[in-house]
Amino acid sequence: MAKNKLKKFEDLRNWSHVFEFPLKEGRRPECEFKGHWSASVFGNDHPLVLELGCGKGEYTVGLGRLRPDMNFIGIDIKGARMWTGARQAKEEALGNVAFLRTHIELLNSFFAPGEVAEIWLTFPDPQMKKVRKRLTSTYFMRMYQQVLAANAVLHLKTDSRFMYEYSLAVLKANALPIHYQTQNLYSESLPVPDIQTFYEQQWLLRGISIKYLRWSIPPVTNWKEPEVDIEPDEYRSFGRSARILPKDKQL
Repeated sequence: MAKNKLKKFEDLRNWSHVFEFPLKEGRRPECEFKGHWSASVFGNDHPLVLELGCGKGEYTVGLGRLRPDMNFIGIDIKGARMWTGARQAKEEALGNVAFLRTHIELLNSFFAPGEVAEIWLTFPDPQMKKVRKRLTSTYFMRMYQQVLAANAVLHLKTDSRFMYEYSLAVLKANALPIHYQTQNLYSESLPVPDIQTFYEQQWLLRGISIKYLRWSIPPVTNWKEPEVDIEPDEYRSFGRSARILPKDKQL
């Protein structure tokens, strides 16, 4: 492992606003903060917001800057990526921002029922061949339902038409309240904080529109996976490089 990566992992272990709970030997981790993250970690009673699959943590940090009245936790398993946002939060002394390194599938091991006020899914992998791994699949919706407070909202920002259409199909199949939907976020008055990550800017430069959904999850006991045939994202067939799409292929 490169020295730079080792140094990043060492930093993460030493920073008080970063918590690491990787899955070990198939055993679910035990978290002492479950049910009282805001009080124990942030020292307040502010609403708790999660960014799942936070990557470099740009969005988590951006939200923390804009909303000092809320607490934000970025969650990802990739520690070397997370280091970027964790360092930024430390340098800016953002006391309402923390990071949790673990698998998203273990979410209910860390948060109690009703503890989470809001969830952000920012540019998740659409997992076009693996339904269960999509972060808006019914598998994950059940999990979110276990930790979300009443009237909590979820947000999806994505460059993927496939992910957008699939997510919309899940919401409609389960009669979930859709509060906002658009296939071209920046063509109208912004319904979300004006935060653009590095990769989001790359999609926009390539002529790919940003899609956005906002919804909530009322009590649902019989979840249904939609039976839909969605055309795959054509541009992913040549990778997620900075290549510009031809005008007739722009999304």
